[in-house]
Amino acid sequence: MIKPLFKREFLGYFRSPVAYVFLVAFLVISVSLALSRFGGFFEANSASLERYFIFYPWLFLFLVPAVGMRLWSEERRSGTIELLFTLPVTTLEAVVAKFLAAWAFVVLAIALSFPLVITVAYLGSPDWGVMASSYLGAVLMAGAYLGVCSLTSSLTRNQVVSFVVGVVVCAALLFLGLSGFTHFLEGFLPVWIADAVANFSFITHFEPLLKGIVDPKDIVFFLSVIGSALLLNVIALER
Repeated sequence: MIKPLFKREFLGYFRSPVAYVFLVAFLVISVSLALSRFGGFFEANSASLERYFIFYPWLFLFLVPAVGMRLWSEERRSGTIELLFTLPVTTLEAVVAKFLAAWAFVVLAIALSFPLVITVAYLGSPDWGVMASSYLGAVLMAGAYLGVCSLTSSLTRNQVVSFVVGVVVCAALLFLGLSGFTHFLEGFLPVWIADAVANFSFITHFEPLLKGIVDPKDIVFFLSVIGSALLLNVIALER
């Protein structure tokens, strides 16, 4: 039952103008940041998309919760969650299908940045391996964000509450990897504990992929966050 539910959920995004507004807003904001003086896309004089992807953790902090907040909150608010589970579908299948549909939608938004790839290829000779690992990191990080937001959405029937809680939790997982926060922890904790805390951050595992370093531990981290969040999602719904 995963495939038909996935199809229903994914196509459901395009039955309202909100999806198109999201896609346009995501592309406009991400490209504008890269081309601005803060991004320094052209000033870097480098045939890469690092100056573009560097803003992704911060964009995802607000845009991904906007996608994930309705996954279960809307079902609970409208009462359709009872109807959903009268179908021959398990809780796990429903959670996975809705998550994959939302993830596919966010991946579509990321993929629509392909004109920048063409631009970089036209202006110079990019390292395609680094570019591919950057896209891989963006997709995996989006899945981790979305897994957390799917969980928070299952805990409330109010989409606004789901959005706020999702942003707060994701922000915590983001700020853990900032050097300033790590130095703050090192002020009263042993260095190894501060480093261990930083390893739970999205930034810590995204930055190596952004530089073309594909370390299995980074991929395992994002997949572990997704798997753990979806498991807790199933438990929350069954309770």
